This record gives sequence, C-alpha cells and structure tokens, in this order.
Amino acid sequence: MSSAHKIVERSTVLPAPKSRVFALLGELRTLQYIAAPYIYFAPVDAANGLRWRAGETFVFRTKLFGIIPFGQHTIRVVAFDPNRIYTNEGNRHVPVWNHEIILRELDGGRTSYTDRVELFAGWKTPFVYAWATLFYAHRQRKWRKLLAK
Repeated sequence: MSSAHKIVERSTVLPAPKSRVFALLGELRTLQYIAAPYIYFAPVDAANGLRWRAGETFVFRTKLFGIIPFGQHTIRVVAFDPNRIYTNEGNRHVPVWNHEIILRELDGGRTSYTDRVELFAGWKTPFVYAWATLFYAHRQRKWRKLLAK
C-alpha cells in the first residue's frame, strides 16, 4: 500500500450567501455540528474563546463516532478570510491534515464551497483517505442541512 500524501477534494453549492457561510465557519459549534457523528471535538483550553483567526492554534480532544478516543488534534489557523480558510492540522495518528476551504459567491444568494485536504498517516494513509472521503461528503450534507433550516 502507498504511504504517499493523498488529497481529498469535494465541492458543493450551499443555499446561503457567502457572508453567512463565512460567519458560521467562525463558530466552534458549526464544526462540532458538521463533524458529528464521525468525529467529536472538545476544546482542551477554551480560555481564549476559540476565535478562529490566522495565527491561532487550538487543541481538541477527539472521539471517533463519539465513543472511540482518538487523542488530541491540533489545528493551526494559517489563513482565515471570507474567500479562503487554510489550516495545518494533525494528531499522533494522522500527522498531516492540511485543510483548505474555498468559498465563492454565486448568483441567487448561493455559495460554492470546496473542501481540499492533504493528508498523510504513513502506512495508514489509504485507510484515513477512505475515511476522509466519506467524512467530507458527510460534512457537506450537514452544511446543506444546517443552511436549509
């Protein structure tokens, strides 16, 4: 099995203006909602208020499917603006999880939303890639559900 870096990329059209999508991306509860039940994120230190912005680093306790402890996951926010969010992430199981979100305004108050993730987990990479492919399809379904409310 290959242990090279893999890319997961998935796009969707969200039924909301880009400004609303970007505002929701700034809230921890949005991440928690769209990630569940695949993975649960609990902040290790919420003292800084978890305000997503470039230059910030956050550490979370994670559980796969709400029951399997997956250790601490670190998110380093590299870019956070209305067009693009980029984070360098990782944990002891998956040391490279670089996530880019690209937002583009569309006609009719809609937004083109793309998740692009570069990941690497050594010999586990093919398994993590398969999980991530399902996870990002799930996340985008949850985004559409959230915005349809």
